Amino acid sequence: MAIAKAERLMNLALCLLGARRPLSKRELRGSIEAYLEAGSDDSFNRMFERDKDDLRELGLVIETVENLEGEVGYLARRDSNRLPAITLDAEEAAALGLAAKVWQQARLAGAASGALQKLRAAGLPEDVDPYGSHGALEPRIPVHEAAFEPLMLACRDRRPVIFDYRKASAAHPETRHVEPWALECWRGHWYLAGFDRERGAERVFRLSRITGKVRARGTGFTAPVPDVVTVRETVRGWAGETADRSALIRLRQGAGYPLRARATKVRELGDGWDELEIPYGHGLDAWLVEFGPDVVVLEPAELRADVVDRLRAVAKG
Repeated sequence: MAIAKAERLMNLALCLLGARRPLSKRELRGSIEAYLEAGSDDSFNRMFERDKDDLRELGLVIETVENLEGEVGYLARRDSNRLPAITLDAEEAAALGLAAKVWQQARLAGAASGALQKLRAAGLPEDVDPYGSHGALEPRIPVHEAAFEPLMLACRDRRPVIFDYRKASAAHPETRHVEPWALECWRGHWYLAGFDRERGAERVFRLSRITGKVRARGTGFTAPVPDVVTVRETVRGWAGETADRSALIRLRQGAGYPLRARATKVRELGDGWDELEIPYGHGLDAWLVEFGPDVVVLEPAELRADVVDRLRAVAKG
């Protein structure tokens, strides 16, 4: 549905931009296939008015002109819709070129490549390396989850979705009805922030825990979308970044380097194990479970119990 609407909007924009005179609704309906397939005049009128409003929202200047017979026509003059020349200095061009090369996988790879070509046309010289002085860098945002593309489109089009989600502490997935807001990459994992209808509150979902297909719903959003979705801050809190105390764990030598990087104290125990003191906040248990048998929680007791519960749930699943 999203692709069909985008194609219809593009065709309408091209008709309005390419016309030498104002075109009536009747002429536009006869020129665009999607309008020809409209079941009735009322259906066509509603579709056309929505499309016209959407194009204006996107920035297209559409004029409404009435001829001598009183018939209303529509026209998008090229001079009114021409963007000013784009000028980029060397640093701006390099930064945008670097951003365009980040996407190496998924649906955005082609769009990023096309954007880089447009940057070349806008003033980025062929002999300028988009990486600038950082030519050794190879920035990537990996996307392996099948849920990424449908969720990206749902976020863009403001369409609610349904998917099955398995929490780290659960043996079986549960169905979630979510109004998606934004996707965020954090520590190599993708997360979705949105409004969970059943719980009536904002929630964050890790894409790797979504099972099966993401299905779109036809109904609109019921909750307001915040101006700035602080997905990263929420995920940081769930990952134990906002810690207010300490935990003591045993960690196998040669493993758990992210844990070692956050440790405030490290003591060698021998027999291939180290003892670490790390910040303890909400969600640390879920993170420790990811390291499997390489981690043993010593204290506090409630953290140890939470980790054991999660491991048992995984074993049952």
